[in-house]
Order: sequence, then structure tokens, then C-alpha cells
Amino acid sequence: MPELPEVEALAAYLRERAAGRRVERIEVAALSALKTYDPPPTAAAGLEITGAGRYGKFLDVRIGGPSGDDLHLVVHLARAGWLHYRDSFNSGAPLKPGKGPIALRVRLDDGSGFDLTEAGTKKSLAAYLVKDPALVPGVARLGPDALAADLATFAEAIRGRKGQIKGVLTSQEVLAGVGNAYSDEILHAARLSPFAITTRLTDEQLAQLHEAVHEILTDAVTRSVGQRAAELKGKKRSGLRVHARTGLPCPVCGDTVREVSFADSSLQYCPTCQTGGKPLADRRLSRLVR
Repeated sequence: MPELPEVEALAAYLRERAAGRRVERIEVAALSALKTYDPPPTAAAGLEITGAGRYGKFLDVRIGGPSGDDLHLVVHLARAGWLHYRDSFNSGAPLKPGKGPIALRVRLDDGSGFDLTEAGTKKSLAAYLVKDPALVPGVARLGPDALAADLATFAEAIRGRKGQIKGVLTSQEVLAGVGNAYSDEILHAARLSPFAITTRLTDEQLAQLHEAVHEILTDAVTRSVGQRAAELKGKKRSGLRVHARTGLPCPVCGDTVREVSFADSSLQYCPTCQTGGKPLADRRLSRLVR
């Protein structure tokens, strides 16, 4: 799933490639992907793309209105979604609704544009054309931005939700922008068990965690911004220390990276760095080591 660094990089890429161009038309191939109907996609035709940004893991493409009343194409790429920029399209014919990977296409006035695609059969990509991003339910529920929150704001957010730190850190209502991969990296850098309870964290541990959030995400943004959209997934994988590295040596201590699996996800961690050398057990089989 694209997380804060990749969405930040996609926004920067769109600012570089698409800003200043006018929308020729927005085509919707997966009807379930577009979650709004007013204004309709035709309202963007002829308007200029004025910029791009993000809200947590939501990408926001700003489209300038004639009287300053901008439209926003807000996109959540979900687990298997991505943005593909095209210098030109093979055909000028409109997309036909179907079962292909393309959910939505934005054609620009110079013949370029971008596709929003989603792999697999589980379709969760969501696009909203709105006058105010706050009208998007997911955006309205976001907690403080993971990169913008100072220590006091961060500590209040984390301690305000009792639970295992892995789940709390990835809850977008608590902290916006962190997902499964970077939470593994952050907890490894902070030397915390994924199952440490938030209300039991000391002030020192919260400070270490806050520092790790900034360290890991800032480094990932630095590595990602400036890359072509097609290269971002590879750049993300190359910078990971524990996530998706089960069975490989920890780059810090050399211990074997372990995994805990759940119904539809998994986490990775280093026992030596994070759990006092004790492997974590799958909760479905036994009690977790904290």
C-alpha cells in the first residue's frame, strides 16, 4: 500500500509534470471507484491543474475553477492501487467500463495524462471529485499528520488510543500517513515491540518513537521525491530494514528477522532489537510476548 512517502512523491511528480496543463476530460472505467457524483467528472473539463498535495495517504490533485472555486480530485490508492503517468495514450477513444486494471483516466490538453489503476480482484481504490477535501469522509477523520506533529501532539495522539502500538500507529484517525510497512520500520528504529501497549509507554519511549517516525519517513520522502512514478515501489523496497525481510539478517544486529501473520496482513520485527531476544507468537496460537 502506498504510504505517506510514496504519496508525497506522487504529488511532487504531478506538480512537475501536470501542473499548468488543462484537463481535457476525466474518464471513469471502474464505476465503483468514483465515490461522488456532484460535481460530475465533466465539471473538470477545460480547467487547469494548479497543484498536487496530500492528506495523510490521500493524494489531492487541485484543479482550478474559473472564479477561484477549485475542484479537488482526491484519491486513496488502497492496497493495490497506483498512478501511471503517460506522455501520450495509444488511443483517443474513451475508456470502456470493464474488468481491466484502469479505474480512472485523466487526459490533459497536451496529450499526456495519468491512469489510476488497481491490481487484483478486491477493488478498494477510491476517487472523489469535490470542492473541499474535508468533504471526503476519510480525510475528515484523519488525525495529525505523522511528519507535521510535534512531540506533544504526537504523544497525546498515541496515548489517547489504548492498544498495541503497531495497530495504533497505523490507525489513520490517530496519526495520518503511516501504514503497515513503515510502522514496522519505525518500531524497529525505536526498539519497541509491535505489541507494546500505548498507555504503558514511558515519556522516553514516546520521544524515541516520535524521533523514529520523523527519521524513517523523512528518509523515505528524501529517497522517493524526484523519482518517476514507475520507480517508487522499487525505491521503497530498497530502503526497508525489517519489513518484508522475514528470514534475513537484521542490518543492525544480525539476528534473524521474524514474522507474525494475521488473516490478511503480517508484520516483521527483530527479536534482539525489539523484544529482548524473545520471539513473538501468533496470537491465534498463544499469548503474545510484550
